[in-house]
Amino acid sequence: MKNLRNSVQLIGRLGKDPEMRSLASGSSLATFSLATTDSYKNAAGERVEETQWHNLVAWGKTADIASQFLKKGNEVAIEGKLIHRSYENAKGEKKYVTEINVNEILMLKNKK
Repeated sequence: MKNLRNSVQLIGRLGKDPEMRSLASGSSLATFSLATTDSYKNAAGERVEETQWHNLVAWGKTADIASQFLKKGNEVAIEGKLIHRSYENAKGEKKYVTEINVNEILMLKNKK
């Protein structure tokens, strides 16, 4: 069985084009966001939609593929792992970030 520890699989639409960076080490890094939407009927019988936004990070060849083929609005399936990190901003405040480190991308549909 595939290792299920810290595994994330999502299907959604890209909120922006991937932003590509090259690091001093020569590695490629792409960052982008993914929107997933769930819908349900509330107690009054009204249909309610809730959208969650996820920050995605891709490295190396996965980053190259993301920057070359993915565009805002594309529907994609991703597989990766959840990463939590913190940093201090310029004001000295501690900030916390949750991201998904993407291992695989499957392009599904383009938004017309």
